[in-house]
Amino acid sequence: MAAYGKKASAKVARAMHEKKKGTLRSGKSGKKVTSRKQAIAIGLSEARRSGAKVPRKRASH
Repeated sequence: MAAYGKKASAKVARAMHEKKKGTLRSGKSGKKVTSRKQAIAIGLSEARRSGAKVPRKRASH
């Protein structure tokens, strides 16, 4: 069974397209996102908020 839903991959894809265009911005600061990893994280975060099937975040130490 898939760990991520279709809605989640759509959100990540949209975030990646925005990053490539240079229009993806992060959080409160509104700085331009240049990192691929950060773009994916933003997409997954948005998917999580919209109720898509996304696994829980791993606990950081």
